[in-house]
Amino acid sequence: MNGRQAGVFTTLIYEVDGPIAHITLNRPEKLNAYNLTMRDELGEVLSAVRDDNDLRGLVIDGAGPAFCAGADLLEFGSAPSPTAARRLRFVRDPWALLEDLPVPSIAALHGYTLGSGLEMALFCDLRIAADDTVIAMPEVQWGLMPAAGGSQTLPRTCGVARALDLALTGRRIDAAEALRIGLISFVVPTDELTSATRRRVNELLELDPRAVRAVRRAVREGPDLPFGDGLKLEERLAAGLRAGDSAAEPQ
Repeated sequence: MNGRQAGVFTTLIYEVDGPIAHITLNRPEKLNAYNLTMRDELGEVLSAVRDDNDLRGLVIDGAGPAFCAGADLLEFGSAPSPTAARRLRFVRDPWALLEDLPVPSIAALHGYTLGSGLEMALFCDLRIAADDTVIAMPEVQWGLMPAAGGSQTLPRTCGVARALDLALTGRRIDAAEALRIGLISFVVPTDELTSATRRRVNELLELDPRAVRAVRRAVREGPDLPFGDGLKLEERLAAGLRAGDSAAEPQ
């Protein structure tokens, strides 16, 4: 798929508006439940976003009454076992593509944002939630565990204690609590979600893209490094920005 191509897929709508890519999860009759087709289509579309050098941002949202209500258990339940089903879902890994995108990403959440939907959002840089958003990591209630990165992204986002609370109980929280524990970045009235997301995108577009790349790299990679190495990474990135494009992103 060409980087500038946009279109309607079976489970997604992909659009390019100038420097912004827009992915809409599009199984509203199933509350945008994540299935194998969506996995494959997300992989294709995120590869296109990654390879498009003209893009400067990505927005992911959901059509209909929910962002994503988690995995399609009816589909995955036909596999030999629940564990095998979840493993099969991620043979082609859209989350690695989302994590490694060179541009900032925003998840615009509303309604049910459960399981795989929450895991998808946690790979984005910013999460804007409508005030009707319901969030949960319910896998343990089915004898499973988060397997799309949630066991790693959740504690990195809201801390180990809160991550264990959510992952071990599977309880649902509202947008206000999610904001309070640092799981999301902003809460807005439901009817303002689209306009609020657009404002955030426009704010990103006003920034120097080299500085955005450097900040994202420092913040994303630093926590996995010893503190001293994180400081050195910050120093190298800052020096690269001062030196110009050729050194803005040292390896």
